[in-house]
Amino acid sequence: MNELLAAIDLGSNSFHLQVGRVEGDQLFYLDAHKESVRLAGGLMASGALDAASQRRALDCLARMGERLHGMPPEAVRVVGTNTLRVARNAEDFLVRARAALGFDIEVVAGREEARLIYLGVSHSLAHAEAPRLVVDIGGGSTECIIGRGYQPSARESTRIGCVVYSNRFFPRGVVTKAAMKEARLAAEVALGPVVAQFRRGRWETAIGSSGTARALGEILLQNGQSDGAITRAGLKWLCAQMVAAGNTRVLELPGLKADRKPVIAGGLAVMVGVFEALDIETMTVAQGAMREGILWDLLGRSHHEDMREVTVSQFMRRYHVDAAQAGRVEATTLALLAGTSHTDAAALRFARWAARLHEIGLSIAHSGQHRHAAYILENADMPGFSRQDQAFLARIVRASRGGLAKLALAADDPAWRLILPLRLAVLLNQNRIGKGMADVRLQCRAGACTLNLGHPDAQDGPLTRAALEVEVRQWQDLAASWRLLRVGR
Repeated sequence: MNELLAAIDLGSNSFHLQVGRVEGDQLFYLDAHKESVRLAGGLMASGALDAASQRRALDCLARMGERLHGMPPEAVRVVGTNTLRVARNAEDFLVRARAALGFDIEVVAGREEARLIYLGVSHSLAHAEAPRLVVDIGGGSTECIIGRGYQPSARESTRIGCVVYSNRFFPRGVVTKAAMKEARLAAEVALGPVVAQFRRGRWETAIGSSGTARALGEILLQNGQSDGAITRAGLKWLCAQMVAAGNTRVLELPGLKADRKPVIAGGLAVMVGVFEALDIETMTVAQGAMREGILWDLLGRSHHEDMREVTVSQFMRRYHVDAAQAGRVEATTLALLAGTSHTDAAALRFARWAARLHEIGLSIAHSGQHRHAAYILENADMPGFSRQDQAFLARIVRASRGGLAKLALAADDPAWRLILPLRLAVLLNQNRIGKGMADVRLQCRAGACTLNLGHPDAQDGPLTRAALEVEVRQWQDLAASWRLLRVGR
């Protein structure tokens, strides 16, 4: 287990780095680094990130990469949020971002972002069983979560944020009473679909996290408007101050930092909208946020409490998977994968998950079950998984049955090395009793593979023999980095 863990939150407004030291089951936060990159401010009308915002982000990542130099990849998790979910050129940017940072970058869905936020916030508070609401207003999205203790029970993400609203309603920092009202009403409308789920009555205390909440709480504290909490009266006072100033660039208030001025009006409008929509009177401000949640999630993985394993088990129950058959396919897949000499920890994890979940599509229909399963895996809410993880898992499961020529995967796609053993495991376990599967081996050299069937029963059945012959022909005609060329003993 690694003594040091590091998390990077690539937010739509700021990038945050947090390093923690592990001692037993506890985390002790060490150094942190934050830069206001305002990635969401670089989204052009076309939906693509402009060159200036990309350069700011890459320069920041290079500096963070220097701090993390020498740390093992499994001790570092880098998470991208709303802007990297929506930017049309996000994939191209991520290639350059990974090179600048030196570590892989995950882009997570809104609900996964909400889970990580709640994890960070709940670990910064005294343990309590009473339900609490957590609201995180970021640069491009706002997450609302209800939970008890360390467990969230409701999570939603809405595309309203301090950078987006500042650019939309308060261009060049200009603030008018009409603009503030329009922005607040727009936030209330955007929150409309989640109001019933998060309105007062479902929770006892409201908590704000991250930059906007902290900035508002600090301003109200230093101006004698509250004890550091965010209140309705305090928000009304601050709106009046901004309108009177007319422009956030000239607004001078104790507690208002220079790097927060360009986005404070949008963040304030969203917070007022949240208070109105969810009927909040007072909101305390938490110290924990998403970056701390990422660290706690990493700690869980190293302590065999991986949320992804929990999610896979939940999916097996939800979609009524035949656990015995999934276990047979998993065992055969792992036995075959061992012969490819590519048994790194990540490959083994995805092989196990794909084997356990390859039949979830049966809950929709037997015909095309592999396609149904792939759709579920790519689009469902899967706590612990990034969007890239889900897409990769979906590709493997989609290829577990059916024709290979239609997959349209690149020849060098890393999924091929997992697709081959999974397909063979599914085929060899068609009888659903696992007869003769103990001795199967897959031997590969430079991606060219031979399936060795050690037990005669595994080869003597005419249906299995015919299916394997068809399988060999499919792979021989395919341009892929891993191919099945022969079956023997």
